[in-house]
Amino acid sequence: MKDPVWPIGYARDVMAEVDSTNAEAARRAATLTAPTWIMAHRQTAGRGRRGRPWTDPQGNLAATLVLHPNEAPGQAALRSFVAALALDDALVAVTGRPESFALKWPNDVLLHGGKLAGILLESAGAGGSLGHLAIGIGVNLSHAPEQVEAGALRPVSLRGETGTEISPEDFLTYLAAAYARREEQFLMQGFAPIRTAWLGRAARLGQMMTARTGRTETTGRFETVDEDGNLVLSTGTGRQAIAAAEVFFDETETGHAAGD
Repeated sequence: MKDPVWPIGYARDVMAEVDSTNAEAARRAATLTAPTWIMAHRQTAGRGRRGRPWTDPQGNLAATLVLHPNEAPGQAALRSFVAALALDDALVAVTGRPESFALKWPNDVLLHGGKLAGILLESAGAGGSLGHLAIGIGVNLSHAPEQVEAGALRPVSLRGETGTEISPEDFLTYLAAAYARREEQFLMQGFAPIRTAWLGRAARLGQMMTARTGRTETTGRFETVDEDGNLVLSTGTGRQAIAAAEVFFDETETGHAAGD
């Protein structure tokens, strides 16, 4: 396994402790002049999607990439797929096990069907333009949370499932190098190749799932992700494109996608 090199043009700041790397990103974004990774060995108030707490034992990765994209918010938000692919690239490079991982829409990475990592995008701006974009990434490198919400996928750790041991700082270098490659691809070629690669690693593609929001619930067959990053389900009433939702798998289905 060849050790990666920290990507040119990206800065990093490794902290002993912080409330949240995404919160720290928001505080410092205006002063940063280059894409910057902020990592903390410990978060005291880490959070996931919809404000949920993110359990963050020492030895796991908690990091946020701060960017200042010159794009419309919708285009910038497609970096959730860029980040997911980069995370998958880094995990495969570390373990040599591409078949073990899968990507769950909209922002999770699975290992042997369990939740290994999550991605949280946050942004700030005004007048339809972005001030900054923060891509928060949490990976259970050493420890999996003991508590999990009802209906959620079981949490897993990289060490527990594969025996691979790697420090958060070392893993960040793999992740930063992989992200820089995927970001260049996104900037030069657009979303199309990112979308194609993501679909090639998607969990439960072609299978039944349920997408839930606070008001609606849609069940259908996972057909694709469209050009805007929406989940497309084939339902009894036709194709439904869903921009944001919590996704739940139908556990009665067999023949799961590779890595699931």
